[in-house]
Amino acid sequence: MQNNKSVDLIARGVCVKNGKILLCRNRKYGNVYLLGGHIEFGEAADRALEREVLEETGLRARATRFLAAVQSRFNQRGVDVFELSLLFELEILDDISTEAEPESLESYIEFFWFPFSDISKSGLLPDTVAVRLNGWLDGSDKDQFVPPAAH
Repeated sequence: MQNNKSVDLIARGVCVKNGKILLCRNRKYGNVYLLGGHIEFGEAADRALEREVLEETGLRARATRFLAAVQSRFNQRGVDVFELSLLFELEILDDISTEAEPESLESYIEFFWFPFSDISKSGLLPDTVAVRLNGWLDGSDKDQFVPPAAH
């Protein structure tokens, strides 16, 4: 019997510079999400984020402050996915301009800068992140645990 369920542990980064946030989009499906990726067995979440950014963009990064743990549940091409994302503030250590899109080293994704003030219009998934991101960054939202939306 095929197992159509998956539990994913993800490290994601919130990189805001010059009033813009750096986002990632799946070229085929159009999904928009924060930079990052899967945490490997035994790997620290902040180091996983730094590794993923380097692998996907070639840019050196540092995960700084922990922001939140976000749970989400969704169906991805017939697989019921439960995802736990650990969000960190992310600093890009290399010189990078918000006037040009960072190069993607992975063919299936692209990166782009989006005005942070319009984050609710970005299509960022899960949508609870876009709603609460500003509060996590400025410290006004102290609830660092986000349960999954009803499925």
